[in-house]
Amino acid sequence: MWIEFCVGFGPGLKVIATMSVGHDHIDLEDCRKRGIVVGNTPDVPPDAVAELTIGLLLATSRRLMEATKEVTNGGWANCAWGPLWMCGNSLAGSTVGIVGLGCIGFAVAERLKSFNLKNILYCGNKPKIEATEKLNAKFVPFEELLKQSDFVITCASLTPNTRGIFNLEAFQKMKRNAIFINISRGGLVNHEDLYTALTTGIIKAAGLDVMEPEPLPIYHKLTKLPNCVLLPHIGSATVETRTIMALLTAKNILAGLDGKPLLCPL
Repeated sequence: MWIEFCVGFGPGLKVIATMSVGHDHIDLEDCRKRGIVVGNTPDVPPDAVAELTIGLLLATSRRLMEATKEVTNGGWANCAWGPLWMCGNSLAGSTVGIVGLGCIGFAVAERLKSFNLKNILYCGNKPKIEATEKLNAKFVPFEELLKQSDFVITCASLTPNTRGIFNLEAFQKMKRNAIFINISRGGLVNHEDLYTALTTGIIKAAGLDVMEPEPLPIYHKLTKLPNCVLLPHIGSATVETRTIMALLTAKNILAGLDGKPLLCPL
């Protein structure tokens, strides 16, 4: 929204640089018409986002947020303990499906290999040789990935073709004990349908670092669910990664003001 406001400032605006990989918040067509060059920060190492994805996956599968509340709200002290109390799902021996095996999806898969998975599945535009050679991952159609995976992680870009692909129909194709993770873009998910899936047992749990809208309203229905872990879009939030992104953003701006090609143009 603030980018559109900036574009409305007038003919003096020459360059817009977004400190992000995603650019769906920028009206690129309007910028082209006005002769405004736009750059982003796509070539930042994916380590921070991949690390956060693993953290969110573990927090969701092992119910860490729920367990923390049991310590602080007296639930642990007052519960009638049983062998299945606070049990989650193990990654070991599971099938993980990754929707969108770009640089971030690949980095996530590399880290998942150490968890002794049964299978890594992925879907996207086309199969990738390096996915087979380095990850022993199998390329499958989207629907097949949903049916076979115990954990579904979406790392896909937001495009007209991917907007809302995780809807009630998609969730109904997943296993009833499946866990859904989104670290890419909130627009990939119909959040009303996700709420239905989480509250009716269609899927077991979800972990989101991205939502639509952002910030998610504090009264949103998803914030009330114990089986939904929500993070405030902090995938790249390490000091090291944000420093790299800030420097690249500044270089894009300076290049644009000097009439030179941007380092990372859109």
